[in-house]
Amino acid sequence: MTTLTSKKILVTGPTSQVALPVACALAKNNEVWGVARFSEPDKRAQLEAAGVHCVAADIGSGDFSALPEDFDYVLNFAVARGTDFDSDITLNAESVGLLMSHCRRAKAFLHCSSTAVYQAAGHSVLNEKSDLGDNHRVMMPTYSIAKISAEAVARSCARMFNLPTIICRLNVPYGDNGGWPFYHLMMMQNGVQIPVHVDKPNIYVPIHEDDIIRSIPGLLAAASVPARIVNWCGQEHVSIEEWCAYIGELTGFTPQFNYTTQTLESMITDNAELQKLVGPLQVHWKDGVRRMIAARAPELLKQ
Repeated sequence: MTTLTSKKILVTGPTSQVALPVACALAKNNEVWGVARFSEPDKRAQLEAAGVHCVAADIGSGDFSALPEDFDYVLNFAVARGTDFDSDITLNAESVGLLMSHCRRAKAFLHCSSTAVYQAAGHSVLNEKSDLGDNHRVMMPTYSIAKISAEAVARSCARMFNLPTIICRLNVPYGDNGGWPFYHLMMMQNGVQIPVHVDKPNIYVPIHEDDIIRSIPGLLAAASVPARIVNWCGQEHVSIEEWCAYIGELTGFTPQFNYTTQTLESMITDNAELQKLVGPLQVHWKDGVRRMIAARAPELLKQ
């Protein structure tokens, strides 16, 4: 497996669920910089304890004067979720172009996107060429459009700056740092109904944070001009109903579902392209869910 050692790496959005463990893992063998607003001091302290150089900045402003320009690699995990299209396109899309301009000397740029860019297609399996759409509108009105906009900017800037780029579309990331299944655990614990789409079962392709971290060197090596696009997801098609039932086996809580059209539909993505680049992923979803609960709420596991 390809590894990253003694590289200078910039991680944006390092306080997020996905980027925090990524930054901490990479800092073991590399010089890692993290840029964010750092509104949560405990997360900044966690990153600094792991050896990450933290720089407070608003990337939407385009002011990167506090950051060097000689990064080997850039991992863009920054994301804004709001309700105003103008603001969210500035923060999610324009910021990508400004960042790529500042870091145009990098060997590769990884832009973290989302399967929110796809048109919902029931239980069909989607590849990187599948139709794009606005599948998050029912819950996050700007999210899909902002993510598609960000991809378009990344594609343009890859060509403009001759900066090898890879756009990775995440599908339900989870792990010891949390994720969607952990929110479902909290809802189950408190007797809250979990919204699931009427077109059941509600199937996704979750990917554990260990596999995300493990795949990054290979993804960076595959960055190209024009930009490459890849689904960043696991191999196992798992429904919300299925992982909630398993959480119930581990904890004794019983999931209660509210079947509705006012929630996200299934998003089943193919990971054949990802496996070509990084090989098969390693964390089975049941092992990952069990580890997640043990890491975040061990007292809830049945003895």
